Amino acid sequence: MKEEKDFLIIDDHEALRSGVKYLLLEFFSPCTVYEANDEPSALQRFKERSYGLIIMDVQIPGLNAIGLMEFIKSNYAETRVLVFSMSSEMIYAKKFLKAGAKGYISKTSDLSELKKAIEMILMGKKYISENLAEHLATDIGKGKAGNPFEKLSTREFEITSLLIIGKTVTKISGILSINTSTVGTHKGRIFEKLGVHNLVELVEMAKLYQIG
Repeated sequence: MKEEKDFLIIDDHEALRSGVKYLLLEFFSPCTVYEANDEPSALQRFKERSYGLIIMDVQIPGLNAIGLMEFIKSNYAETRVLVFSMSSEMIYAKKFLKAGAKGYISKTSDLSELKKAIEMILMGKKYISENLAEHLATDIGKGKAGNPFEKLSTREFEITSLLIIGKTVTKISGILSINTSTVGTHKGRIFEKLGVHNLVELVEMAKLYQIG
């Protein structure tokens, strides 16, 4: 008899949650699937029970995804997380794998690949796509990172992600619960590392590298 598993899907799109839920119930039964559509509902779900696997998006309004990932790692170390997102895996995957995720898969992938990723993580393995594996191998061969956004620290990347979607320094301060002066200092370092002089240039560079 199979052991029943609890899954949690964190995504702000109801149709997407329904599709993933159907896949989980179809291929991983017996299981129970829970849902959250933002950070407060996700935190409430964490209080209620533990999960065999969390499947979460990166870009959810009002959710600091990297911060949530680090929260899960710190407070629920045994919980496995698969990031399932439209955001560029060539940049975001490295950040989330470093923060503790067990896998990263694009929403453009077909259901068979999503199923494979879930199976591998449930078996205690990590999952990355063939494209990402090839990208990582190329970077190693070159002996350097090919994308300027990879120079940023986790906190700098969080702030960059918020800047490019139009959040002000004050708003970012509130979202990340840090001083506005700290955000300003990080912003200056981000501009210096990326070689940009203003927000317009930052947004253009983000578009070029498919960030956000």
